[in-house]
Parts: sequence; structure tokens; C-alpha cells
Amino acid sequence: MSLQGTVDACLARYAMLERGRRVGAAVSGGADSVFLLDALHRRGLAAAVIHVNHKLRGAESDADESFVAELACRLNLPFRAHGAPAAPGNLEQEARRARYRFFDQAITEGACDVVATGHTLDDQAETVLGRFLRGAGTAGLSGIRPVTRDRIIRPLLGLRREDIRADLRARGMVWRDDCTNSRTEFLRNRLRIEIMPQLTQLNPSLPDVLGTMAEWARGEEEWWTGEIDRLEPTIFETAEQTVLFRTVNLLAHPEATQRRLLRRAIERVQGSLRAIDFRHVEAIRELARGREGSGRIQIPGVDVFRSFDWLRLAPPGIDGRQDRNFEQPVVAPGVTMVPDRLLTIEMEPVTQAAVYNNEMNVLDWDRCEGSLTVRNWRPGDSYRPAGKTGAEKIKTLFQEYRVPLWERRRWPVIVRGESIVWTRRFGVAGEFAAGPSSRRMLSIREIPAQVPGGESNPTLGTSIGVGARTRRPGEPGAEVL
Repeated sequence: MSLQGTVDACLARYAMLERGRRVGAAVSGGADSVFLLDALHRRGLAAAVIHVNHKLRGAESDADESFVAELACRLNLPFRAHGAPAAPGNLEQEARRARYRFFDQAITEGACDVVATGHTLDDQAETVLGRFLRGAGTAGLSGIRPVTRDRIIRPLLGLRREDIRADLRARGMVWRDDCTNSRTEFLRNRLRIEIMPQLTQLNPSLPDVLGTMAEWARGEEEWWTGEIDRLEPTIFETAEQTVLFRTVNLLAHPEATQRRLLRRAIERVQGSLRAIDFRHVEAIRELARGREGSGRIQIPGVDVFRSFDWLRLAPPGIDGRQDRNFEQPVVAPGVTMVPDRLLTIEMEPVTQAAVYNNEMNVLDWDRCEGSLTVRNWRPGDSYRPAGKTGAEKIKTLFQEYRVPLWERRRWPVIVRGESIVWTRRFGVAGEFAAGPSSRRMLSIREIPAQVPGGESNPTLGTSIGVGARTRRPGEPGAEVL
């Protein structure tokens, strides 16, 4: 098959033009991108030429931009250039982010439907090998994706770099070489210049082997993504940046599934899997497998807290973001809202039928008439719940009812003076509970709060609530190119 035929086959195999046939060609001026532009133009697909000048090589970088601009003019195509010096930090990573932001801008502004980049089979092989050396799992080994949700396509993934250059020479086409490609302090360059040539002496087909490995891994990842999508809502309770689950529900699944679920939970909390490796996932599994009790570990960007048979994953310091203490007058009868705690309590008159039905949260209004206040539980608080023979510390009730530690800080109680009238889950105090002789009665009901995502959650994503709607995580095999 000709090189152009291989490109056409790649476009068809991965349905790269499904989002539109107006393709923006990302052209650096190098051989691969020059070939890409030519291949797209020959098929009438090139809608714009897109170039990002990172200004890393001074006049040479500007000369690259001029070269690409002349190519665009020769082909009578719109030219979009962007000067984007790389931000401080990882040079390659920040430069890549700047490029892809500009690609997204070109799509958003209607210059094209998708953007094509000139990544080849050699780029794929180097990516897979580099990730293997860093200890990546199958998500990383899936390599460069042919098509992304950000509408990036890679039509040259079936071509070898040397074949592209031979084709350009045979047709008298020129390109520009980037002198930084010879700098071996960058891992990718060292892999290309030093490591891959040595390895291909052992197996001349190594690029094809690594490309096939990426295909296998990508297929595995696509299946796992669907499986974890299915399992996630049955195991996790999620609120904004917080994931909770029962250890027994996680441990009921095979090890491979446990690891995938934990990776998904980590991604929910920190927004990516950056800096997360196998040992971090195993540390969480070890915490989950331990005997019931409390424990806490931290991994990059995530605080993992165990209490009883619950695990919570949340950003570090989440418990200290808000003062635990709050206090507010109660409207009785009526609705009391404490917005910053996502707390709403409704008190409304009821009939004797509620008492006969043994409802726990019915007050004798005459006994508690006056000023009521809702506040957080405080150490030392105790009261006698209705139906109990003696007073109990709320801290003891937390243990009895197996309330996880993170839920306790802002646990609401209603007081009249110094006396506790009611508290969440444990009910009305005996001395204020309605009985057969009560004439006026009030029921107490905690209304589930609306959290980001639109679903109800009475305790801000705690283990007695319902999780907020979850977002779909980023696609597997996060790109590095």
C-alpha cells in the first residue's frame, strides 16, 4: 500500500472525519507535518494550516513560522499562527498544553472541524516504551490515541518516519529540522537517538510490535472504561471532590476491578491520575483490607480516610476548609436553612396519628415552646433519646450507630437553652417527645440538600446520603505528546 493509501486507511479505520471533513493541519515545519499537510490537501481535506511558535530557538523558530506560512500560501489555505513561549515547569509538557489550547481555539472559532497532528508509528513506539520505563499500566501503554474527544486526529500513526522522509525526498519536497531534536537531555530524544536503534538490533520490527501493544492496550482500556462506568454508581457515593464507599463493596470484586475502581475514585478527586502509580493504589487497597477501625494515608493530591467500614477519598485539608462550629435560630413551625452547611430542617404541625405510629421525630410543642437553636455537635454533648432509659453521650451514639469520623464534625443538634431537643439520626430527646397526652405536636424532618450535579444529598456526600451526579473522567491513556 502506498503511503497515501495508508493515510486514507487510517482515516477510515478510526472514523477520523466523523466530526467533520474540514481538517486543520498542525504543521511545525518538520518532515512529518509537511507530509501530513500534503496528504490532507491531496484529498481536499485541509481547511487551515495551524502553527504554534514556542520561540525556543529565536530566529530559527521565526524562520519555521515563515516557512509554514509560505506552505499555506502556496496551497491557498488560511494560516493561523500563535506565539506561545512555554510556561515555567516541564518544558515539553507546557509546550504541548499551549499547542492543544490553540488547536481547541481554532476548532471553537470555526476554522476547522478537527485538528490533525503528524504523529507517526515511531512516535507511538517511543511513547509506549517511555511509559513502560516509567511503570505505566495498560492505560499508559495504550499510547497515542488515533482520535480524542478534543477532536484531535492522528492520520500518520500507520507510517514510519524513515518512509515519510524518503517519500518527500523522492518528490523533491523540503522541510525544516529542529535542532532541539538532537538534545538527548529530553527522554523522547534519547529514546529515538540512542535506545530504539539498539533495541531494533534485537528486533527490527520493534516499532510495529510496540504499536500493536498500544492497540491491544487501547482495546482493553475501552472495555474497562465501560465496565467501571457500569460499576461506579453501585459502589461510590460522590459529592464535589469527594468519593465514599464501603470496603466490603470494593473487596467483593476481583483485584483487577478493585484497582480500576480506585483509579477512577482518585481521578474523581484530583481531576487526573498525574503522579499516581501502582503503589498508591495498593496502599488504598491495603487500608481497605485491614481490620475494621480508623486509618489514614495520603497519596499525591488525595487524602484517604477510613472509619469503620467506610473509606473516603478527598482533597488534603478538606476538613479544615470550614469552621466546624455553627449556630442558628430555628423557625418553629417552619423551615430553617443553614446554606453554607447544606442543611435544611423543616418543623411542621402533625396529628396524634404520628405518635401512634411511633415516629421518632415528633416533639411535644408545649414542652419545647420557646427559643430553639440548631448548632453542631460538641464534645461532651449528651441526652436521653426517646425510648432510652438513661442519658448517653452523643459520642457513644456515634460509635453505636457507626457514624464515620468525618461526618461528626458538623453533626446537627437542636437545643433549647442547654438541653438537647433533637439530633440527626438519633431522634428526639425523651423529655421533649410527643406522647398520647400531647395536644400540639411538631415533626422534625431534615430535607436532603441539593448539591452540585442536581441530586439530593442530606449530608454533603457522607455515607448516609446519596451521591451527587458524577462526571465522566478523562479518557484513558492521557496523552504526553
